[in-house]
Amino acid sequence: MRIGIVVDSTCDLPIDFIHEHNITILPITVRIDEHSFVDRRDPVATLKFFHESLGDRAHAADTEPFSTDQVHQLFLDELVTRYDAVFCLTITASRSLIYENTLRASYAILKDYHAVRAAAGLSGPFLMRVIDTQTLFAGQVPSAWEGVRLIGSNASPGQIRERLEQVAANSTGYFLPRDLYYLRARAKKRGDRSVGWMTATLGSALDIKPIVRGYRKDTQPVGKVRGFEAGTEALFQHVIERVRVGLMVPVVSLSYGGELDDLRALPGYQSLCDVCAEHGVSVLESVMSMTAMVHVGAEGLAVGFACEPYEVRF
Repeated sequence: MRIGIVVDSTCDLPIDFIHEHNITILPITVRIDEHSFVDRRDPVATLKFFHESLGDRAHAADTEPFSTDQVHQLFLDELVTRYDAVFCLTITASRSLIYENTLRASYAILKDYHAVRAAAGLSGPFLMRVIDTQTLFAGQVPSAWEGVRLIGSNASPGQIRERLEQVAANSTGYFLPRDLYYLRARAKKRGDRSVGWMTATLGSALDIKPIVRGYRKDTQPVGKVRGFEAGTEALFQHVIERVRVGLMVPVVSLSYGGELDDLRALPGYQSLCDVCAEHGVSVLESVMSMTAMVHVGAEGLAVGFACEPYEVRF
């Protein structure tokens, strides 16, 4: 059985991993003033557009996911004949319409695929499942990584569905912004009151940075640190502790709103890589998606992993 994985472009997978495993991207369009960019996970194009076209105005950008009709058309044009079953892994439904649009599209796709497959000489049903990863950005990666592994092990669609729902329910994505004023401006744009003016003012004056967690559809600050570099070290140390306890999926995802060489120079990065290597855990690195950078700001850090529930302490 031919089984495929679809993710939206907020999922911070490395482009090489996407190509190697034939992962399909549901793109997101970012618009500001007369400028627009379709995010298909091209790291070079993403950084170029962010710095040249968005810059300090990125907080005011609008993001537009594929509509229900666009998802429907993509599947009928490409996927219902390329695969016999597809798993769509989306950013948490609490932060985006991607899950809802894709779920709605799935009803029409499962009704309309028969004629398309018959015309291509294919018999048998087409299966499709839409899964809310319940987290965001780097946190979406463990579900995609596990999906690829399960397909490679010839797991059945039922086994894959059950496992991916388990991984999604235990996936965590953290992000650490550099600029609290930017985060506050973006929150105001979305009508999100979680970062107020006083918090932004005092936080910037004292160089306090929030550590934000996306977990089980909830996104909120879970800690604060003084200084971005100290924050990265604390966040990497936190992940090291989880790796030593044991992950549900042997992968840690890192994404950065800038050049990856700058990510690798952050305090705590090498220690994390060393501990992951000792425990047989893969480290996947990527440039943040355009949508993530619009929400987090330039040169922000995101990390993701999946593990059993635990008490968060920073």
